[in-house]
Amino acid sequence: MNRSAVIDLLYRLADDALIIGHRDSEWTGLAPILEEDIAFSSMAQDEMGHALMYYQLLHELGEPEPDTLAFNRRARDFKCCGLVCLPNKRDWAFCTVRKFLFDAAESVRLAALSESAYAPLAQLARKLRSEKKYHLMHDRAWVVKLGESTEDGRQRMQKALDFAYPHALGMFEPTESDEPLAQAGICPRERELCSQWASAVAPVLKKAGLRVNENARPVYGGRVGRHPEALAELLESMQMVYQIDPSANW
Repeated sequence: MNRSAVIDLLYRLADDALIIGHRDSEWTGLAPILEEDIAFSSMAQDEMGHALMYYQLLHELGEPEPDTLAFNRRARDFKCCGLVCLPNKRDWAFCTVRKFLFDAAESVRLAALSESAYAPLAQLARKLRSEKKYHLMHDRAWVVKLGESTEDGRQRMQKALDFAYPHALGMFEPTESDEPLAQAGICPRERELCSQWASAVAPVLKKAGLRVNENARPVYGGRVGRHPEALAELLESMQMVYQIDPSANW
């Protein structure tokens, strides 16, 4: 096993889950209807739970405790993609599109990882797939519902997709770990996962009356610590209590 490549992969998975979970949690009390307030809050909790499980795998490989990894790193130390960092701005269309694009990518990735040669990750991926399946069902329903609603609704969703799609392509940013992970049978190459993801999201977007910009260029940088400024602002809020006294027991 290429230990450093596995650690790099686990950081990407964990940080993506933690940050999208925090972003989704920001809808608590603000979602357009009560049912979605509860749904987004519940799925946010799931994502943070996924992050914790990935951080625990990292700890078993010699990395710091999960709380330290979540609450005691700076923005440049995170390996999350830019898509999950972007602020919500109370834009339901954008957050719905982002969630669909992210969960579809996660579903593709978890399916591949469930066959990983790294047994602890394969076992965890098989467990998380069951939850992610319901997240994606929820997302698909909302994307189609809003896309088919009214002309104004479709235009808002199209604007959200045009903005989010290049950042979504950034979820598959190639890293130095790609080749050793693929050769070891631990995780497929990012370009292969991206191709599967694009094929998976296309029919849903088409059904919703949305069009993908074929010339969209991926926004990279998150996997090497170059993030939108919004991540530093998110971390300041998320880590505030922990930073008051990192040694405190609850």
